[in-house]
Amino acid sequence: MPSVQVEANLSHNKLLEAVGQFSQVELEQFVEEVIVLRAKRQVPSLPRRESELLLKINQQLPARAQARFDKLAAKRRDEVLTSEEHEELLRLIEQVEVNDVIRIEALAQLAELRGLSLDELMSQLGIQTP
Repeated sequence: MPSVQVEANLSHNKLLEAVGQFSQVELEQFVEEVIVLRAKRQVPSLPRRESELLLKINQQLPARAQARFDKLAAKRRDEVLTSEEHEELLRLIEQVEVNDVIRIEALAQLAELRGLSLDELMSQLGIQTP
């Protein structure tokens, strides 16, 4: 388990400073755990299956991959993308699409569990269609 050294009675800024010491992998794991904690506070009796689905719904591209995707997309818009970068961008797009499919499936399952339409659930969760 990762550890950081911190002072007692942490302020918000000190906590962020401590979290900033995590590696990228540790940070992503920490963020997922914070999302679960937030979900538990919003709905204290949230069933385990709903928590699992919410994790899938909130899963994002890792920060490093997202930054690379953004950079390559900008280069594509500027028409300065090399063929190797184009191949890398295509792989990242495929990864985004796979994540989107997983997210949509989790949304549909959660809507069914809650007896809501997909639109109603997305509205409750504050998710807007692109």
